[in-house]
Amino acid sequence: MSVWRRLLRQTMSLVVDPYHQDIDTRFINRELSWLDFNARVLTLATDPGVPLLERLRFVSIFSSNLDEFFQIRVAALKDQIEGEITTPTPDGRSPRRQLKDVGEHAQHLIAEKEAILLEQLLPMLEEQGIRIKKIHELNDSEQAELRELFDLRIFPVLTPLAVDPAHPFPYISNLALSLALQVRDPESGEHRFARVKLPPNLPRFVSVGGSNTFVLLEDVIGAHLGALFPGMEIEEIHLFRVTRNADLAVDDEDAEDLLAAVESELRRRRFGKAVRLEVHDDMPRSMLELLLEELDLASEDVYRHRSFIDTTSLSQLSSLDLPALKFVPWKRVVAGRLSAAEETGQSFFDVIRERQLLVHHPNESFSSSVEEFVEQAARDPRVQSIKMTLYRTSGDSSIARHLIKAAEAGKQVAAVLELKARFDEARNVSWAKELEYAGVHVTYGLVGLKTHAKCVLVVRQDDDRVRRYVHIGTGNYNAVTARVYEDVGYFTCEEEIGADATDLFNFLTGYAREPQYRTLIVAPHQLRPRVIELIDREASFGTDGRIVMKLNSISDPDVIEALYRASEAGARVDLVIRGICCLRPGVEGMSSNIRVRSILGRYLEHSRLYRFEHGQESGEPLYLIGSADMMGRNLDGRVEVLVPLTHPKHRAWLDKVLGFLMADDVTRFELHADNVWTREGDFATLGDAQEQLHRWVYSTQVR
Repeated sequence: MSVWRRLLRQTMSLVVDPYHQDIDTRFINRELSWLDFNARVLTLATDPGVPLLERLRFVSIFSSNLDEFFQIRVAALKDQIEGEITTPTPDGRSPRRQLKDVGEHAQHLIAEKEAILLEQLLPMLEEQGIRIKKIHELNDSEQAELRELFDLRIFPVLTPLAVDPAHPFPYISNLALSLALQVRDPESGEHRFARVKLPPNLPRFVSVGGSNTFVLLEDVIGAHLGALFPGMEIEEIHLFRVTRNADLAVDDEDAEDLLAAVESELRRRRFGKAVRLEVHDDMPRSMLELLLEELDLASEDVYRHRSFIDTTSLSQLSSLDLPALKFVPWKRVVAGRLSAAEETGQSFFDVIRERQLLVHHPNESFSSSVEEFVEQAARDPRVQSIKMTLYRTSGDSSIARHLIKAAEAGKQVAAVLELKARFDEARNVSWAKELEYAGVHVTYGLVGLKTHAKCVLVVRQDDDRVRRYVHIGTGNYNAVTARVYEDVGYFTCEEEIGADATDLFNFLTGYAREPQYRTLIVAPHQLRPRVIELIDREASFGTDGRIVMKLNSISDPDVIEALYRASEAGARVDLVIRGICCLRPGVEGMSSNIRVRSILGRYLEHSRLYRFEHGQESGEPLYLIGSADMMGRNLDGRVEVLVPLTHPKHRAWLDKVLGFLMADDVTRFELHADNVWTREGDFATLGDAQEQLHRWVYSTQVR
């Protein structure tokens, strides 16, 4: 049964089950909507137009997404239940109810993933000469090779941990793969439970003879466990994996030193409560009950697998050097005006003074635009100061290196670094220390808020006067993710935007009330009311009203209600939502003029784009780009920035982009009134919006 039929059956059961009568059908549950998003990711693994290794990669992404979901969202639900919190979500579900529904939904998705892997992808890999074998399927020389590998590389790093009165049950680290063993002493007949952790720094798929034949690491270890327990009989060997609460609980209002508090929480994170136990179908009840008791988990926290546990490791196979089984790389270009400037010796600042610049990643190079802008600012003797927000950075960030060089050269450099960027906390702590050591003024934003805005402010002494150059983007200043995240960046030296950016950084680093911005729209206090005002304004134009939003997620009830009002006033609303969508479209009398679609492909659709047909006082369209999704966390708990695009060419560019995404002849997912997503077409039979956009960008370098 396909994932979509399973989800449809589950959705219909919600309608007829009396247990679900308290659900508010005006809203879709946030957690279930996220699982629907991950189901869409999984569907790409079945697309005949996606090359085989890329299909494996989508299974890996699906699994990694699900791991994060359990570490954060499921863990949060468990914390709410433990704290006896019963406040329902906008759709009417209590935390306990959500946990139940999420668990059932996740079980369906895991079963679907396993069916795809076992019945489709693994047989297809074998046809291509990529085989995953058991050790007993290997010939003598291959088994001897693995024995030597075990003796030389694996055995020295293994640690057997037995459980007895002198050895308490070992701590099981988050997402670690472990072998649970039943060991018997043949002389005394005594039984012991033991655990062996798989070394995380060794490949999960062990190549045999340097070929594309692989054996799982746990099978190699399992076949040679006698070396770890000499003289003992190994009666049972079963793989398992534990997921723990990985969210940080830093109260920056009480923390005297936020950096130290985050470092302390990172150490504590290792010991978060267990929230999920993954095992194979054949694990005996006695062993399972032991694990559940020691991990303080219940039977509903167990997720059983037919295939191998932890399919995030499929990324290893998807990285094999087999170009015929991968996407053909799309060539990145340098934005036309930047390319021309390089040929004529113009600086980045010359280009921006002539006219604002819009760049679209990854089709247009991130390194030749954003990184080049910061690098030129760092080495330009006319630049007096650089201020920048940093939310997620790469491990070897050239941008951070440029900031260090600028500070060492005597420039005033300030970085607003978000220490609480989830799963990037350790990296950001490291960068905070290095930047401070070099003389960069490092701050951590405002108490109680995450700084999610993407902004760079450069102050330069030009020939005529001091001028402020600003970059505002939709994506992180991270060169690694910029290769696969679709994002938009805007460079300008417009006076009002420069003044607003100055006020923003002074607000983030100083001590003052939030300013009234001239042009920028800034969360947490201004963004929601302004967006709702724009939606209501569009509603006032009736059937002439038109709203287009491209977002990662939309869940804020106030914004959703405003869109419902606009729809019923006759305005046409088109939403391109990659992930969570708590709005229910196409419902007669509520949202009949709202359409929702999702575009997924080789790039992660990450840009946030807003278009209001009559958004300006003149009645002309208003175009906004920025860092904010329409979620409570963005509107209330983060500093976010939207900036209007004023140049006709840039507006036309966004219209072209939205046109590709909203076309009828491209592969997409559509959300219907019954809360069921359906896929329209596939990449083998229908157009790819991302590919069409890339081809157009490649042919349109100057703007």
